[in-house]
Amino acid sequence: MVRRQLFLSNACFLVAFDFASNEEQIVSDKRVYLRFASDLNEMGFVQRSFMRVLPAIIVFFGLLLAPAVWIGLTWLLSEEDFQGAAVDSTARIEIEMLRQQIEDLQLRLSDVQNEVARLPIGGSAGLAPNASSAEAEREIWDQTEGADLDYAQVVLIADRLNVNRGLQVTGGKYLTEKLGRPREDLNDNCQPMTNPDLKEKLVTEQVGPIRVSMLRPAIESLKVVFENIRRADPDLYNRINTAGALCVRRIRGTTNSLSTHSYGLAVDLNIDGKLDNFTDGKTQLGLTIMADFFFDEGWVWGAGFRREDSMHFEISRRQLDSWIAEGRL
Repeated sequence: MVRRQLFLSNACFLVAFDFASNEEQIVSDKRVYLRFASDLNEMGFVQRSFMRVLPAIIVFFGLLLAPAVWIGLTWLLSEEDFQGAAVDSTARIEIEMLRQQIEDLQLRLSDVQNEVARLPIGGSAGLAPNASSAEAEREIWDQTEGADLDYAQVVLIADRLNVNRGLQVTGGKYLTEKLGRPREDLNDNCQPMTNPDLKEKLVTEQVGPIRVSMLRPAIESLKVVFENIRRADPDLYNRINTAGALCVRRIRGTTNSLSTHSYGLAVDLNIDGKLDNFTDGKTQLGLTIMADFFFDEGWVWGAGFRREDSMHFEISRRQLDSWIAEGRL
């Protein structure tokens, strides 16, 4: 009995001791867990704090590095520019030539300004107060150095074979089909026109600075051409001269072929009475200017012929057909 009580007492002691030990272990584990949680919390706080200041740190280091980057790029670019300048010497030479040309133009402009400054106020001191603007312009033109161009000088004809830009010549055969022959018997000399229908339309008039005999529609068209030239360039207009218009004869070297001169539909012109050389590919400067005015009215320029004849101007096939359709021929 006593042994049983002693055994039970020991067993209770052991249970109580074991329970106390377990409780102490639990308390110890709890403390460890709380300490670990506290450490984790502190680490999270530090991480969050670091993330907040990270942009500021990046900006700070960026500001520190920016001057170094700028200096480095500037040095590299300046090095490239230096090398490029050393290589591209041709460009510098061209720039220098352009600079000299600009200086030359400035000097010329200064000369022109001085010339204008020497002109009398109003164009001319002797010009009447009520003179027209055209007269005033003429006075200034006459007094300006270099205005009197050498229209008789001989120049090359640019793009000679294409000067008529699509206009076709009439040709003797086409003229005969449309108008008949101006005269039946022909030789190498100019003779009177005998065709009654054509002779009725033949007139002799003063047209601008020249006097010519031609068919009336050609005379009227020539008046328009000369008036346009007079308005654009009075000096050129005053220097126009003629080497003939109507000449009823056969073309030299043929037996019975006709030219537009035989019909009074062509005129030969020159500057200052100086005849142009035939078939040399050159002409007088004034004729090259006049050619555009003739083209506008449907005239063909002989400079575009295979055998160049730059004094010669004749009515085109298009213009002839137009006059026939209108009943003028």
